[in-house]
Amino acid sequence: MTGITGSDVFFTDMEVDIDDSLLKKMRRVCEAAGIGKIDLKKKLVAIKMHFGEYGNLSFLRPNYAKVVADMVRENGGIPFLTDCNTLYAGCRKNAVEHLDTAYANGFGPLTTGCQIIIGDGLKGSDETVVPIDGEYVTEAKIGRAVAEADVIISLSHFKCHELTGIGGAVKNLGMGCASRRGKMEQHSEAKPLIDRDECRGCRECFKACAHGAISFPEKKAVIDYSICVGCGMCISACRFDAVSAGPDSSKDLLGMKMAEYAAAVVQGKPNFHISVVCDVSPLCDCHGGNSTPIIPDVGIFASFDPVALDAACARLSAAQEPIGRKVCGRDIFADVNEGTDWRIALEHAEKMGLGTASYNLIGVR
Repeated sequence: MTGITGSDVFFTDMEVDIDDSLLKKMRRVCEAAGIGKIDLKKKLVAIKMHFGEYGNLSFLRPNYAKVVADMVRENGGIPFLTDCNTLYAGCRKNAVEHLDTAYANGFGPLTTGCQIIIGDGLKGSDETVVPIDGEYVTEAKIGRAVAEADVIISLSHFKCHELTGIGGAVKNLGMGCASRRGKMEQHSEAKPLIDRDECRGCRECFKACAHGAISFPEKKAVIDYSICVGCGMCISACRFDAVSAGPDSSKDLLGMKMAEYAAAVVQGKPNFHISVVCDVSPLCDCHGGNSTPIIPDVGIFASFDPVALDAACARLSAAQEPIGRKVCGRDIFADVNEGTDWRIALEHAEKMGLGTASYNLIGVR
């Protein structure tokens, strides 16, 4: 619901009494936000979430997914959990390994109350082309299972991101629902750079590259940009800071393309969005490990507006006292991942009509 000052975002903190639980609080905040007002009867409902890379422990627990799936069933819907395959070399680059990883991380019909469907199929090529009037994207490549769902619900773990500043609802929709070809389109301008003076020739970046774009003439890494898709996994793989994300403008462009993809995902469909701000890690859950949180846990947020939701999560997170860090710049997200600006994607999402960054924060006990 959008009011005079912005969209309604419902919020509850992470504190619970002895006879309460975070799962009950999630249900209350979703009900207060109006999830029951959506016509779900006999509708196929895609619950889009991140199952976590194997070894990472900051992803949302499957218990949260079960709360959402249960609410969908109670309102007559047919829920399924979904995510699309990744570009990079990891445990989720095809549907078989993706499902293996989801099961290893605790996601399955018994723990979540619904099935898991990998949105873009076995090899990441099962997609639907969705026309969109974007500034950078005219045909979004969306995972077919997501595109064919009747209703979209995003369930996001809000955290930092090394390219877009934050990973929240807009990223969960825009990047997470894109097929591998769609992810490639979004990353196509954000190519990493290698500082040859800093390169030690350890080949960790080579191991992380899923596309064979890195070679080692003269024992120093070189990127073949005709092959590189800009996924950025070489950046996190380098222990010597020899690989950087390239010019800031490329990160901005990635954020804007991501916003256009998010608009394509929910275009013409009922949609609802939930974000949990806990274990706010410095990097995305796509990495096979996670560091300590940068701030204390904040709470659970829900809204029909993914842009307002991200804005509320970011601003309340930035207001927290950092854990073991000094904030030198304008916000903690830019300090943690230098050169990023989380506002870029949200401002562009507003231009696309996806929502508004203005919000009314409504507390739920």
